Amino acid sequence: MHHPKNCFIFFFFHHEESWFWPTPKAVFNFLAVIVNMHFFMKTKYMEIKVCNFFIIFSIYFFTFSPSEWYKDYPIAEGNRQSPIDIVPAEAVFDARLSPISLSYNNCTSVSISNNGHSVVVEFIDSDERSVIRGGPLENMYRLKQFHFHWGCKGCSGSEHTVGGKTYASELHLVHWNAIKYKSFGEAAAAPDGLAVLGIFLEKKHIVDYSDVLPLSVADFKGFNPKCLLPNSLEYWTYPGSLTTPPLYESVTWIVLKEPIYVSDKQMGKFRMLMFNGEEEEDRKRMENNYRPPQPLTGRTVLASFK
Repeated sequence: MHHPKNCFIFFFFHHEESWFWPTPKAVFNFLAVIVNMHFFMKTKYMEIKVCNFFIIFSIYFFTFSPSEWYKDYPIAEGNRQSPIDIVPAEAVFDARLSPISLSYNNCTSVSISNNGHSVVVEFIDSDERSVIRGGPLENMYRLKQFHFHWGCKGCSGSEHTVGGKTYASELHLVHWNAIKYKSFGEAAAAPDGLAVLGIFLEKKHIVDYSDVLPLSVADFKGFNPKCLLPNSLEYWTYPGSLTTPPLYESVTWIVLKEPIYVSDKQMGKFRMLMFNGEEEEDRKRMENNYRPPQPLTGRTVLASFK
């Protein structure tokens, strides 16, 4: 059970010629979110509704190492687990891969929350207003939510790595195959059910200007995640899994080559998020909420570029 308090949305943006309130032409360096919520835990597990799909998770990141997940989720040792280390020299260029096409509608963002594991922004997924298509995908997939993974101060926190290189954070936009499956829950357990777009956040010395908007934790309308995309949509793709329990091997991963940029100050906004125990002394910072790379186990990583 949780008790939401006020939260603040920090918009960080930069334009080469002027500073102004965000427009479609603005280049967003980063969207940092602070959600001041308290989570009270009475058992080993916490069941939280994420995108209308119930997942047992997240105490794991604070009481169990990802290396222990196999004890409750044997699939953690499966042959299609994520994330992975992407080795550019070993990725195979596939000329048949078309560019990915993203069509996101501002009217579909509905809520933002601290789910005890990450910051999650949810979207209306009852129609095709916000979708991804093309690339390795046979069908159109509807956007369900996006969330972030990050590390502790001075540490990298991306889940995927590139030739061993880590990034400050990683953004995941989660989509599901509504053409083939009736619900997100059904799709999440199917081999071709989900498509996740992964975007790296790289630390860089940039100037931040912000506007702070106090709002209800349940209200987050009119936001288009396209403003979080880099200029280039060249990508790597491979078959993988969810990176948190239940670790279903149901994800077609599309990981963008080009990162977006974030300052230390902006990453600090994420590290202020708290995961609270029942007692005040059990308060823990929400950080290092990422899983390390898993074995490739014979899979081929394809590239849309040479």
